[in-house]
Amino acid sequence: MLYSELQCSEAIHKAVERMGFAEMTEIQEKTIPLMLAGHDVIAKAPTGTGKTCAFGIPVVEHIQPENKYPQAVIMAPTRELAQQIAEELTNLTYFMPEVQVACVYGGANMEKQAKRLAEGCQIVVATPGRLMDHYKHHSIDISHVTQIVLDEADEMLNMGFYKDVKQIIDTMKNRKSLFGYCLVMLCGAYIYGNIRISRLLKCRLTSV
Repeated sequence: MLYSELQCSEAIHKAVERMGFAEMTEIQEKTIPLMLAGHDVIAKAPTGTGKTCAFGIPVVEHIQPENKYPQAVIMAPTRELAQQIAEELTNLTYFMPEVQVACVYGGANMEKQAKRLAEGCQIVVATPGRLMDHYKHHSIDISHVTQIVLDEADEMLNMGFYKDVKQIIDTMKNRKSLFGYCLVMLCGAYIYGNIRISRLLKCRLTSV
């Protein structure tokens, strides 16, 4: 499926073209329409299959730019992955200057991160531990978050982040959509099996 056939905003079409993408990968074609429709999705997809655009486009499309508080949280197990996701989301919002992306992770100055969060952002990319730190220090308000993405959810489980992830999600009373991308479907199913979800749909690549 070509990106030109996707029903989304002109800003997204221009951003995707600027990024050099013309045709969707399999995971993008399978999950983007479902996520745009508001379904909870769990997908089995390895690194390098275009996962970030697969969840990034629906996340960005559901943002209300006029509201400067966090509306979407993307959690990743490592600092490096969080930074990569934030960079790609910044590219996806290139033609939406009013939509801001913040990235917070361990090993960096919390005060600087808190200042960035206070400046206003609609999308927060974070490692679970650091997100919990900011929540406990009241430097982030996640009460308005409606979308949450767990990238490499099984890796977060393996690294012992399950308790933090579940606690964070449980505090998001306005959550409407939950998206998870895993290398192993069984681990993803375990995470989803212990979190309140609705209209869950599972997707996996035909080659994995």
